Amino acid sequence: MLKQYFPILDWLPDYKKSYLSGDIGAGLTVGIMLIPQGMAYAMIAGLPPVFGLYASLIPQIVYALMGTSRQLAVGPVAMDSLLVASGLGALALSGIDEYIAMAVFLALFMGLIQLGLGLLRMGFLVNFLSKPVISGFTSAAAIIIGLSQLKHLLGTDIEGSNQIHILLINALATLSETNWIALAIGIFAIVVIKSIKHFNSRIPAALVVVVLGVLTVYFFNLNEQGVKIVGEVPSGLPSFKLPVLGFSRVTELLPIALTLSLIAFMEAISVAKAIEEKHSDYKVDSNQELIALGTANVLGSLFQSYPTTGGFSRTAVNDQAGAKTGVAPVVSALVVGLTLLFLTPLFYYLPNAVLAAIIMVAVFGLIDINYPVELFRNRRDEFYLLLATFLITLTVGIKEGILLGVLISLLLLVYRTSRPHIAVLGRIRNTDYFKNIARFPEDTETYPNILIIRFDAQLYFGNREYFKKELQNQLEQKGKELKFIILNAEAINYIDSSAIHMLRQLIQELNSKGIKLLVAGAIGPARDIFYSSGLIDAIGKDNFFVQTNEAFEHCNPSHEKTAIEDRISLQSKT
Repeated sequence: MLKQYFPILDWLPDYKKSYLSGDIGAGLTVGIMLIPQGMAYAMIAGLPPVFGLYASLIPQIVYALMGTSRQLAVGPVAMDSLLVASGLGALALSGIDEYIAMAVFLALFMGLIQLGLGLLRMGFLVNFLSKPVISGFTSAAAIIIGLSQLKHLLGTDIEGSNQIHILLINALATLSETNWIALAIGIFAIVVIKSIKHFNSRIPAALVVVVLGVLTVYFFNLNEQGVKIVGEVPSGLPSFKLPVLGFSRVTELLPIALTLSLIAFMEAISVAKAIEEKHSDYKVDSNQELIALGTANVLGSLFQSYPTTGGFSRTAVNDQAGAKTGVAPVVSALVVGLTLLFLTPLFYYLPNAVLAAIIMVAVFGLIDINYPVELFRNRRDEFYLLLATFLITLTVGIKEGILLGVLISLLLLVYRTSRPHIAVLGRIRNTDYFKNIARFPEDTETYPNILIIRFDAQLYFGNREYFKKELQNQLEQKGKELKFIILNAEAINYIDSSAIHMLRQLIQELNSKGIKLLVAGAIGPARDIFYSSGLIDAIGKDNFFVQTNEAFEHCNPSHEKTAIEDRISLQSKT
């Protein structure tokens, strides 16, 4: 039981000495990455930079104990930081102290939601976040995150917004106030990061530009020329403090906490699954991941952490650097802890433009062009879903983008199931194969007295009328010679009460016209429903067949079902 909730008890006893060098190397690399990234992401969230370091401590250690992925790097990430900023920015807060308290409580709130969903085995909820929605949302969020850093890159006071048109208008209004030195530092940092990543991705590019930025500002006194710097970063480890908030504030945080809990889980599970494919020694459990991430956020909030999850870039680096187990994140947390204890004075002269450059390079890499192009060529409906999510996220808001994207994708699913594929089948000449006459017009034979139809979906209240209407259209085309309708039910796995009522009426109408309904290929769950609903008697047991060919032959008066045909076509649990 303990191993289920603490997977470390499973892998630690089998830990090999050969893993140690990879874990330590990866832990040091990710830890060094986390220092500038954590500070930068805290700025996105609207928090003092030190809170990014706080969020890089406890959550990593907790996940190392409870997570099922051996490479997932947990900590502050760009997208969740922007969600925190957009969610809290919409509330009327009295000052930075209340803002910080709300951000920390948000970590506790979303962690409790994730923990509850994990204990209730609700990991499947992430399946409702389809890839087009995720892609459209991620690309739009990346643009918003990137543009939100213009104020640091330009050195101006641009009023923030999570709507692109407002953000651009605000940015244009302050262009005349641009600090050209800050802009030069930011552009130089972007070029250096991109160049280092191009030539050797293992070099911690973010740390390199941080060091260069600090030295440049310090030696040339650029802070006296209007270049904004991080300033004093509090030293020491975060203290234990229970997040407390009034009930009215809790209700205000509920929508953003729900959104964050699902999006953060989606980010973590998607990257964890991607990395899992490269390793055969463990399996990622989505429900345990919810429990681990939820616990990491809950315990992290007790030590002043804001919302965290698994990061894309750091996880990739962790894996490439040779991480084998959860020892790596413990080493990363140790690096961050030592930095908080002894090295925070070194970041005093760090220019905000460098942190903005780090963020821009990181998030613009999340913009996916190839996938929308592929959808536009092959799946137009999903392309429009992606485009809608993208535009809503850009112009309306971050939360609205993901929520409306999910809603639209569900509506698209409902629309598809309400108008599923229906095929009229014909017999391929000189064979026992029955295929769609629309696909094989020259090879199929049809008969005036027999209609063979295949319905490729479950029958339920949403598509019962569509099924009946399409069948009646085919009846009219066949005319008065029609005597038999063969329903190929191989794809029907469920029939609800509304559809059963419709079938009863349909059978009565067909009987009044002298038309017999035959059912071929009904699978077990459908046969059970035919029995439990009494439809088996309305249709007649003699009219159920294993294969379409057997039903077709039965339409010949001289044909009789064999005992085995009868047994298989009518088998049911009831």
